[in-house]
Amino acid sequence: MMRRSAYASKKTGQPNSTNPISCSPSDIFRTASSKASSKEMERIDNLFYSFANRSSGMIDPEGIETLCSDMEVDHTDVRILMLAWKMKAEKQGYFTLEEWRRGLKALRVDTVSKLRKALPELEKEVRRPSNFVDFYSYSFCYCLTEEKQKSIDIESICQLLDLVLGSQFRAQVDYFIEYLKIQSDYKVINLDQWMGFFRFCNEACKLMMLNTCSR
Repeated sequence: MMRRSAYASKKTGQPNSTNPISCSPSDIFRTASSKASSKEMERIDNLFYSFANRSSGMIDPEGIETLCSDMEVDHTDVRILMLAWKMKAEKQGYFTLEEWRRGLKALRVDTVSKLRKALPELEKEVRRPSNFVDFYSYSFCYCLTEEKQKSIDIESICQLLDLVLGSQFRAQVDYFIEYLKIQSDYKVINLDQWMGFFRFCNEACKLMMLNTCSR
């Protein structure tokens, strides 16, 4: 029987095995996941182009204002700066397609509604000590709008301090802003000084906690 079967197989040119080719569950899952990811990226791209400037191919300040309006969020809200941080946006007031994809994919959103709902969680993420130092440093660098610029004028620094640190260190920020406005020694602030003030706020907060506990 075995010889006849082998002979018949050779004669007809058909293999012995008649098992159909099948995909494993993991292959099916990977295929479905890949298609879903492709669709998500398409929606992310379409959303980008609905706000982008056709000439520059980027979302410019006007496009960001429109985005903020659609999300019902003020364009001066610190969470918009946090969104830029999440995208790792390089130029203030502009989002490239690559930056947009990076941010929205990380947030797992592909509509304005989903993006608005993701903002509270994004804020929680940024407020974590491990992330906030990076965000604080980023916020300074993001405001360097000119090539080779290394410092920011006092007026802008005061606004940035209030935006970035005001909710965490209200007393220290108010005091420092008041000092910056009346002093005449400094016209600009550099990154080292910016980071130094953050360290000062943290140390002052720790001292206040120690004094409270010792009472």
